[in-house]
Amino acid sequence: MARRVPAVVPLGRDAPSRFLPWIFALMVYLAVLALTGVLILHAAVERWQRGEVDTLTVQLMPLDGESEAARLVKLQDLLGEVEGVSDVHVVAQSETIDLIERWLGAGNVPADLPLPRLIDVAIAPGFGLDAESLAFRLQASMPGVSVDDAKLWLDRLADLGRSLELLAIAVVVLIGLAAVATVIFTTRMGISIHRNVIELLHLIGARDSYVAAQFQRQAMLLGLRGGVLGIVFAVATLYGLRHVAGRLETPLAPDIPVAHWAWGLLVAVPVATALIAMVTARLTALRELAKMP
Repeated sequence: MARRVPAVVPLGRDAPSRFLPWIFALMVYLAVLALTGVLILHAAVERWQRGEVDTLTVQLMPLDGESEAARLVKLQDLLGEVEGVSDVHVVAQSETIDLIERWLGAGNVPADLPLPRLIDVAIAPGFGLDAESLAFRLQASMPGVSVDDAKLWLDRLADLGRSLELLAIAVVVLIGLAAVATVIFTTRMGISIHRNVIELLHLIGARDSYVAAQFQRQAMLLGLRGGVLGIVFAVATLYGLRHVAGRLETPLAPDIPVAHWAWGLLVAVPVATALIAMVTARLTALRELAKMP
């Protein structure tokens, strides 16, 4: 067992010992939320990329003076003649309303709202069908037709998710750098405040490593104390957000991670904070002590 270095330098009485845990708590809180954002976005991007991309959605807008049923039959016939189309399915109007209500809420779709008719078009495996070319071909025969390629907007959504993921990672890195800068500042302040005590320790034969151990232990304890506070508040926030998100019926909404390894990674943040604080304090103290006579 490692021998504990007795606390000789009264660092616990300094002002940093009172406010530093709260600074660490705030940093850990923000870091855990940002790291959770990274996990959520990473899982969401993977889920979006695994989405159903071998389908196209054809929309048929209502036109005054024309029979919707006749236009649907004609559109189905046109789609059936397209090479690469393996199946054509007309979505019931009730299903379309259900899709809209998932965004607007149940009962918020006006009865007189002119809704398009949707047709799901399945593409044969390995057959690349260009949505723009199909739309141009259909519009030449029937006005009011549009084609939506799910792969295009899922790819754009995935690109946006990856960009936000990188941004969240950058936030975590910046928080870590801010923690390092805070420890450096408070360690230098502590050495300045207790300069007389440190000089006395040097006179009686104390090595720089012994004095540095005082600062590294204090930084580790403060970092761990603040880290525990931060993780408690962060977990409470995440559970609250998860409860609120569970009541929403918004499609494509990413889930807050529930895997054990994900929670383990989040819980490791305060431990990492304490270790970073300890190492930073030791290196800073040794560098500052080397400048003293």
